[in-house]
Amino acid sequence: MLEIRVEKTSCPKAKPTDETQLGFGRIFTDHMFIMDYQEGKGWYNARVQPYSPITLDPSALVFHYAQECFEGMKAYRYQDGSVHLFRPEKNAQRMLSTHERLCIPPIPEEDFVQAVKALVEVDADWVPHTEGTSLYIRPFTIATEPVLGVKASAQYQFIIIASPSGAYYAEGINPVRIYVEDQYTRAAPGGTGYIKCGGNYAASIIASEKAHKLGFSQVLWLDGVERKYVEEVGSMNIFFKIDGEIYTAPTCGTVLPGITRMSCIELLRQWGWKVNESRLAIADIMQAAKDGKLEEVFGTGTAAVISPVGELVYEDQSATIHGGTIGPVTQKLYDTLTGIQWGTLPDQQGWMVSVC
Repeated sequence: MLEIRVEKTSCPKAKPTDETQLGFGRIFTDHMFIMDYQEGKGWYNARVQPYSPITLDPSALVFHYAQECFEGMKAYRYQDGSVHLFRPEKNAQRMLSTHERLCIPPIPEEDFVQAVKALVEVDADWVPHTEGTSLYIRPFTIATEPVLGVKASAQYQFIIIASPSGAYYAEGINPVRIYVEDQYTRAAPGGTGYIKCGGNYAASIIASEKAHKLGFSQVLWLDGVERKYVEEVGSMNIFFKIDGEIYTAPTCGTVLPGITRMSCIELLRQWGWKVNESRLAIADIMQAAKDGKLEEVFGTGTAAVISPVGELVYEDQSATIHGGTIGPVTQKLYDTLTGIQWGTLPDQQGWMVSVC
């Protein structure tokens, strides 16, 4: 168990007065969690301190060789005022996997969860009250050793910051248009597609910019070898309901094992749906659309929870899904997950973890 020192700010920020205008990732709470690592000493000096800039040497390894990673999770306020996390141990487990791939020393699952809880408890007043809002939590690890050399760092910092975030669907759930990217690739076998490192996202920006210029909300990535099989969408996993069965790409090295993805699969199987975690060719999806068998498509992720897809465009083909509206399975997943997260439905799965 970590010994966490808490230093509260003497100059608390003014909290937003209109929670309908929070947006995402632009406002930050009063405090941050930091823990240091030194080779030969291990992780030490865990503390919650006032939110402030961090000071790094210009030669810090993170700037030059991108040894860093992050997680994304949320805290939710129930109607009784209590604050809860959604499956934080799964984020801890995924970060352990990421650390292993990037040669970063592990942070035990229980320490990760304790650190997140410590920050959220100190900044509990920042968890918004309005329906659909939440406190977005960003844990991240950076290599801080001041040396120019392609190697694993001898020094790191593990930091957690938090940001009150508005309702993702402030004006209702509107299905998105998705562009299937077949020029650029996101990940390849043996690479880092299954972990949350910033390089994955930096490399994806060019395709996102291209899609936005063409009028699309997101990019659907194909596999990096044959450019044939669907993998994931932007910052989300993706599901297809075809002829009464549900399909999603397997998380076998090139697809991020999303926490929301995992939760959706568990719910769907409990409800009796057959969920196929198997490779699915984009050509087969477009053919299913032509045959009237592509019934629903939706993305899953921490930010949106569930994002319905109304149109897919691949090369010169366009597929409209469910008449451009949200489908019944998609809607049920959204209602169930958000109901559990905000405490308006019973947590029969034991997914929610109380903070305060």
